[in-house]
Amino acid sequence: MSVTQLNIKEDKKPAAKKASVVAFVPPASSAPYRAKFMKAVRRAALQILPPVIMLAVILLVWQLLCSSPTSSLPSPGRVLHESWELIAHPFHVGQGVDQGMFWHILASLQRVAIGYAIAVVVGVALGALVGQSVWAMRGLDPIFQVLRTVPPLAWLPLSLAAFRDGSPSAIFVIFITAIWPIIINTAVGIRNIPQDYQNVAKVLRLNGFEYFGKIMLPAAAPYIFTGLRIGIGLSWLAIVAAEMLIGGVGIGFFIWDAWNSSLISDIIVALIYVGVVGFFLDRLIAFVGRLVTRGTANA
Repeated sequence: MSVTQLNIKEDKKPAAKKASVVAFVPPASSAPYRAKFMKAVRRAALQILPPVIMLAVILLVWQLLCSSPTSSLPSPGRVLHESWELIAHPFHVGQGVDQGMFWHILASLQRVAIGYAIAVVVGVALGALVGQSVWAMRGLDPIFQVLRTVPPLAWLPLSLAAFRDGSPSAIFVIFITAIWPIIINTAVGIRNIPQDYQNVAKVLRLNGFEYFGKIMLPAAAPYIFTGLRIGIGLSWLAIVAAEMLIGGVGIGFFIWDAWNSSLISDIIVALIYVGVVGFFLDRLIAFVGRLVTRGTANA
């Protein structure tokens, strides 16, 4: 066998496998994620624990003060016992005004929604007019200042005489209650528009509608939503008082009917519902305000 053949055979031999070396990459540390999670938990605890603790203290004091058999007001335990059917069956449907709490609140919210929506449209329009025009401010502002001092329920007899029906009368009371803070805050916001914005509108030669939609409303939006938050709170207060007088299905009439029936526990449950719904209405308007104004409205 020649030397050349030996070399060819040696080349055909399989090469020895090299040991593969795999580099060890340590997993990413989870410490930053744990730190962020714990920070979020602490932040949530600081927001939730104080009201929970205060609520527990209030319930404890209430229980101690009203646990006596001679107490004229029921204790929390007694309220829960006497009004359990009302709490456990909010969707109950009966005859006439014998409805669950959900339906009473829904009827009140429908009246508030209609009256408040009308107040928003009219109030923003009048506020923009008063804020933009000096003559309108001089002519209308004194009238607004006089009318806004009239208590809401003082309008109810007049509205009953005009509409001859309870529901439209309550809607009118909502409207006349909510419109004043909307007008005033809108006018203040329009008057506080920077002069630079007005100069830009003149340079761009915007017409009245373009100026209103692109300059006035965005610039005055924080003020407008402040008025809207005040208006929704006053609306919810007014509907409860108005429904006590007009009757029918509604949270206000429910409270008055429970008083006539000496159901104090039911009144307390209804007041809790009123407060919770009012809280969520305020937070809803505040949330919409933050979205529209990109966080510049008061939270």
